[in-house]
Amino acid sequence: MCGRYIITSAPDALRRLFAYNEQPNFPPRHNIAPTQPVPVVIVESGVRQFRLMRWGFLPSWVKDPSAFALVINARSETVLEKPSFRNAIRRRRCLLPADGYYEWQTTPSRKRPFLIRRHDSQPFGFAGVAETWAGPNGEEVDTVAIVTTAARESMTGLHDRVPVTIEPRDFSRWLDEMTEMDTALQMLTAPPEGEFVWHEVSTAVNRVANDMPELLQPLSEHDIAAADEAERVKAEAPAKRTRRTSAADDGGQGSLF
Repeated sequence: MCGRYIITSAPDALRRLFAYNEQPNFPPRHNIAPTQPVPVVIVESGVRQFRLMRWGFLPSWVKDPSAFALVINARSETVLEKPSFRNAIRRRRCLLPADGYYEWQTTPSRKRPFLIRRHDSQPFGFAGVAETWAGPNGEEVDTVAIVTTAARESMTGLHDRVPVTIEPRDFSRWLDEMTEMDTALQMLTAPPEGEFVWHEVSTAVNRVANDMPELLQPLSEHDIAAADEAERVKAEAPAKRTRRTSAADDGGQGSLF
């Protein structure tokens, strides 16, 4: 899946890669989270354009957004079947520029955050589907979800799902609504083995409010050991409190205090 990602390339570099006409100027983002506005590249009226959209997909038929679950990813295996995405995958395919994304590996001791980037550190485009939600008072909100698929073997140790990335040579075919549906769906595959690399980062990334370059730095072996120890101490603390409570319930017998 994809629940947080980064954009650190200069706006001009992304404009050259994705070939849109606009010249937006935006700061680097080191911890992009769902519901935030994100850059999106989409073809409208035959022209490739840059747009800001809400990361959190809302189908056009939703009456009350507050009652609709937050949808940030669309599964490639069912994107054509789900009523939420059926129209978007046919008519509103898009790209989300990125330089990397975070994934949390679940271990017996804790959830460990990792930053995943291309092996050459170049920016890339997530496959996305977009929809414009129109409210009862005439308001409109452009929304987007990132398409995910099953991870290849080397990445399953982190998570069993990965975001789909579209190769630059396929940008035009992915964005063009005239592309045959079978052709578009064939692009929804996991990146080749070795294309992405990863390293563990600080749990500071867990807080959405944290958005600084330090989040991208790899943890040292010492830092990892310290984080494991802190989690061990935290996990043991409730057990100790339980033992003290049990002793108190027993009239203090067996307790030195």
